[in-house]
Amino acid sequence: MREHSELGVSALLFALGALVLTDAFTMSVDIAQRGPIGPRTVPFVVGAGLLLVGALLAVDVLRGGRGEAEGGEDVDLDEPADWRTVLLLTGVFLATAVLIGPLGFPAAGALLFWGSAYALGSRHLGRDPLIAAGLSLLTYFVFDNLLGVPLPGGPLMGVL
Repeated sequence: MREHSELGVSALLFALGALVLTDAFTMSVDIAQRGPIGPRTVPFVVGAGLLLVGALLAVDVLRGGRGEAEGGEDVDLDEPADWRTVLLLTGVFLATAVLIGPLGFPAAGALLFWGSAYALGSRHLGRDPLIAAGLSLLTYFVFDNLLGVPLPGGPLMGVL
Protein backbone atom coordinates (compact mmCIF):
# COMPACT_ATOMS: atom_id res chain seq x y z
CA MET A 1 0.00 0.00 0.00
CA ARG A 2 3.01 2.35 0.34
CA GLU A 3 3.17 2.77 -3.40
CA HIS A 4 -0.48 3.87 -3.42
CA SER A 5 -0.43 6.20 -0.42
CA GLU A 6 -1.99 8.98 -2.49
CA LEU A 7 -5.24 7.01 -2.35
CA GLY A 8 -5.61 8.26 1.23
CA VAL A 9 -5.61 11.84 -0.05
CA SER A 10 -8.11 10.84 -2.70
CA ALA A 11 -10.38 9.27 -0.06
CA LEU A 12 -10.08 12.40 2.11
CA LEU A 13 -11.01 14.66 -0.83
CA PHE A 14 -13.93 12.41 -1.70
CA ALA A 15 -15.21 12.36 1.91
CA LEU A 16 -14.84 16.13 2.20
CA GLY A 17 -16.72 16.62 -1.08
CA ALA A 18 -19.53 14.34 0.12
CA LEU A 19 -19.74 16.29 3.39
CA VAL A 20 -19.90 19.65 1.60
CA LEU A 21 -22.60 18.40 -0.78
CA THR A 22 -24.61 16.90 2.09
CA ASP A 23 -24.49 20.22 3.92
CA ALA A 24 -25.47 22.07 0.75
CA PHE A 25 -28.50 19.83 0.18
CA THR A 26 -29.72 20.28 3.76
CA MET A 27 -29.14 24.06 3.82
CA SER A 28 -32.22 26.19 4.44
CA VAL A 29 -32.35 28.95 1.82
CA ASP A 30 -35.86 30.38 2.07
CA ILE A 31 -34.78 33.73 3.51
CA ALA A 32 -31.48 34.26 1.71
CA GLN A 33 -32.54 33.28 -1.82
CA ARG A 34 -32.45 36.33 -4.10
CA GLY A 35 -32.38 34.82 -7.55
CA PRO A 36 -31.16 31.80 -9.49
CA ILE A 37 -27.75 31.91 -7.80
CA GLY A 38 -28.17 31.57 -4.08
CA PRO A 39 -26.19 30.48 -1.04
CA ARG A 40 -26.19 26.84 -2.21
CA THR A 41 -24.31 27.55 -5.43
CA VAL A 42 -20.77 27.80 -4.08
CA PRO A 43 -21.04 24.72 -1.82
CA PHE A 44 -22.39 22.70 -4.76
CA VAL A 45 -19.51 23.81 -7.00
CA VAL A 46 -16.88 23.22 -4.29
CA GLY A 47 -18.33 19.83 -3.31
CA ALA A 48 -18.56 18.66 -6.91
CA GLY A 49 -15.01 19.88 -7.54
CA LEU A 50 -13.71 17.97 -4.51
CA LEU A 51 -15.45 14.78 -5.69
CA LEU A 52 -14.06 15.23 -9.19
CA VAL A 53 -10.48 15.89 -8.03
CA GLY A 54 -10.64 12.95 -5.60
CA ALA A 55 -11.86 10.62 -8.34
CA LEU A 56 -9.27 11.86 -10.87
CA LEU A 57 -6.49 11.46 -8.31
CA ALA A 58 -7.60 7.90 -7.53
CA VAL A 59 -7.67 7.00 -11.23
CA ASP A 60 -4.22 8.51 -11.75
CA VAL A 61 -2.73 6.65 -8.77
CA LEU A 62 -4.28 3.34 -9.83
CA ARG A 63 -2.83 3.81 -13.33
CA GLY A 64 0.64 4.19 -11.86
CA GLY A 65 0.89 7.93 -11.42
CA ARG A 66 3.15 9.12 -8.62
CA GLY A 67 3.56 12.51 -7.03
CA GLU A 68 6.99 14.10 -7.23
CA ALA A 69 9.08 14.16 -4.10
CA GLU A 70 9.19 17.49 -2.28
CA GLY A 71 12.06 19.54 -3.65
CA GLY A 72 12.01 21.92 -0.72
CA GLU A 73 11.63 25.64 -0.66
CA ASP A 74 14.29 28.26 -0.88
CA VAL A 75 14.19 28.86 2.87
CA ASP A 76 17.19 29.12 5.16
CA LEU A 77 16.19 27.08 8.20
CA ASP A 78 19.09 28.54 10.18
CA GLU A 79 17.49 32.01 10.15
CA PRO A 80 15.21 32.85 13.09
CA ALA A 81 11.50 33.45 12.59
CA ASP A 82 10.39 37.02 11.85
CA TRP A 83 8.37 37.53 15.02
CA ARG A 84 7.92 41.25 14.38
CA THR A 85 5.89 40.56 11.25
CA VAL A 86 3.89 37.82 12.97
CA LEU A 87 3.07 40.09 15.92
CA LEU A 88 2.17 43.04 13.68
CA LEU A 89 -0.20 40.88 11.61
CA THR A 90 -1.74 39.40 14.77
CA GLY A 91 -2.28 42.91 16.15
CA VAL A 92 -3.88 44.10 12.90
CA PHE A 93 -6.26 41.11 12.81
CA LEU A 94 -7.22 41.56 16.46
CA ALA A 95 -7.72 45.31 16.01
CA THR A 96 -9.97 44.63 13.01
CA ALA A 97 -12.02 42.12 15.01
CA VAL A 98 -12.48 44.63 17.83
CA LEU A 99 -13.15 47.67 15.63
CA ILE A 100 -15.46 46.17 13.00
CA GLY A 101 -18.51 46.62 15.26
CA PRO A 102 -18.06 50.25 16.31
CA LEU A 103 -16.34 51.55 13.16
CA GLY A 104 -18.00 49.32 10.57
CA PHE A 105 -16.44 47.23 7.84
CA PRO A 106 -15.22 50.03 5.55
CA ALA A 107 -13.01 51.63 8.22
CA ALA A 108 -11.95 48.38 9.91
CA GLY A 109 -11.29 46.76 6.53
CA ALA A 110 -9.13 49.68 5.46
CA LEU A 111 -7.13 49.27 8.66
CA LEU A 112 -6.82 45.55 7.96
CA PHE A 113 -5.59 46.03 4.38
CA TRP A 114 -3.21 48.87 5.20
CA GLY A 115 -1.89 47.24 8.38
CA SER A 116 -1.26 43.96 6.60
CA ALA A 117 0.61 45.69 3.79
CA TYR A 118 2.70 47.62 6.34
CA ALA A 119 3.45 44.49 8.38
CA LEU A 120 4.56 42.66 5.25
CA GLY A 121 7.01 45.39 4.31
CA SER A 122 5.29 48.01 2.15
CA ARG A 123 6.36 51.51 3.17
CA HIS A 124 4.41 53.67 0.70
CA LEU A 125 2.69 55.78 3.35
CA GLY A 126 0.85 57.95 0.82
CA ARG A 127 -0.34 55.27 -1.56
CA ASP A 128 -1.09 52.29 0.71
CA PRO A 129 -3.86 53.88 2.81
CA LEU A 130 -5.64 55.03 -0.36
CA ILE A 131 -5.45 51.57 -1.91
CA ALA A 132 -6.60 50.03 1.39
CA ALA A 133 -9.59 52.37 1.58
CA GLY A 134 -10.51 51.61 -2.04
CA LEU A 135 -10.25 47.85 -1.51
CA SER A 136 -12.28 48.07 1.67
CA LEU A 137 -15.06 50.08 0.02
CA LEU A 138 -15.09 47.79 -3.00
CA THR A 139 -15.31 44.73 -0.75
CA TYR A 140 -18.10 46.35 1.27
CA PHE A 141 -20.16 47.18 -1.82
CA VAL A 142 -19.65 43.74 -3.40
CA PHE A 143 -20.70 41.87 -0.29
CA ASP A 144 -23.44 44.23 0.89
CA ASN A 145 -25.05 45.22 -2.39
CA LEU A 146 -24.21 42.55 -4.97
CA LEU A 147 -24.05 39.39 -2.83
CA GLY A 148 -26.64 40.44 -0.27
CA VAL A 149 -24.35 39.70 2.70
CA PRO A 150 -24.94 42.51 5.19
CA LEU A 151 -21.76 43.97 6.64
CA PRO A 152 -21.70 46.56 9.42
CA GLY A 153 -21.40 50.02 7.92
CA GLY A 154 -20.67 51.81 11.17
CA PRO A 155 -20.84 55.60 11.25
CA LEU A 156 -20.50 55.67 7.46
CA MET A 157 -23.77 53.74 7.03
CA GLY A 158 -25.77 56.84 6.09
CA VAL A 159 -23.04 58.13 3.77
CA LEU A 160 -22.47 54.88 1.89
